[in-house]
Amino acid sequence: MATFVFKAVDLAGVPTRGELDADDKQAVTSQLRGKGLIVLDIEEKKTTDIGDFLGRYKRVKSQELTVATRQLATMIQSGMSLLRALYVLEEQARSDKFREAITNVRMDVEAGLALSDALSRHPDIFNELYIAMVGAGEIGGILEETLERVADQLEKDDSLRRQVKAAMMYPIMISVFAITVLLALVTFLVPVFEKVFKEFGGKLPSITQVTVDFSHIVTGAPYVLVGGVAAIVFGFKKWKRSERGREQWDRFKLRVPWKIGDLVQKVALARFARTYSALIGAGVPMLQAIEITGKTSGNRVIEKAMVSVGESVRAGGSLTTPMRAEPSAFPTMVTQMIGVGEETGALEQMLSKIADFYEDEVSAGLKALTSILEPVMIIVVGGIVGFIIISMYMPMFKVYDQIR
Repeated sequence: MATFVFKAVDLAGVPTRGELDADDKQAVTSQLRGKGLIVLDIEEKKTTDIGDFLGRYKRVKSQELTVATRQLATMIQSGMSLLRALYVLEEQARSDKFREAITNVRMDVEAGLALSDALSRHPDIFNELYIAMVGAGEIGGILEETLERVADQLEKDDSLRRQVKAAMMYPIMISVFAITVLLALVTFLVPVFEKVFKEFGGKLPSITQVTVDFSHIVTGAPYVLVGGVAAIVFGFKKWKRSERGREQWDRFKLRVPWKIGDLVQKVALARFARTYSALIGAGVPMLQAIEITGKTSGNRVIEKAMVSVGESVRAGGSLTTPMRAEPSAFPTMVTQMIGVGEETGALEQMLSKIADFYEDEVSAGLKALTSILEPVMIIVVGGIVGFIIISMYMPMFKVYDQIR
């Protein structure tokens, strides 16, 4: 039995494509005709090559998912059936991975599965927030409005992510430049000076000896340096994946000086408030909304706090009491506004205002941080170069003193 890729249209002229397992093309044609489809093309699926294999591990870009969600909402609002809208998305998909996912979702919906259940079979593309909001929209009969909310949420989240990445580009580039300069100096400059030092004889100053030893490692045993860096990175990632390590790392990020910790907190709060507001607005049950908000917050401190919030609500308590126990994650303003929203029944609006406020704060904070990092990074690069130069010239000064 082989796998065949087919293209066909139904009696209304709506195109469809997919895969079927059968003994030959005639068997595929019979199956498709039995479903009332007119066959356009059938090809045997080729053996997966390296490109296809690697393509399965590529991530679907958030922008593609956002545009597809917005298109799906628009098509359903215009009166188009869900299946036909999925056909259109399938044809327009840019990446192979996303097209394959949409094809599978469409086939599951054709088989009678709910859209949210079909989406849940692809957790690497559609997260819990996406699936929960779509499910709530299906139950409430407002799928098109919910999809618009999902698209808005994805756009806000993507905008926040782009701002953070843009702000980090400068320090990353300077760091790469600094490391390149350091390696170039110890690889090419230091060995030249070392030969001169040997001719003079005598003991080298400590700072010079450290530089020379580092040069020996880089030029003579680079595997030691690479292995050491790899071990540190591996150990750090393993520690950060652990339950205790993740919480410690997230708490540390909130306390980093130079306004970096404040910025991390604002990013987490903006994502938390926007997600929570979107879930409540979509009609997701409160306890489920709390659970999903914690899991998608990106910060273990907020996640633990949301677990406590869920327990409090389940026991008939308030939202804000557990939040006040984590002042490093939830400032007083946030808990007070959530408390007012809870009392007045305007929690969704309050959370949306909190998200807007902190998104503006993040934009301003990123600009301020960039302006602070520029001179700091210049000083760091200058310090590295200065350290190497001074360590190389110190023996010269020592010899000069002896001559005098």
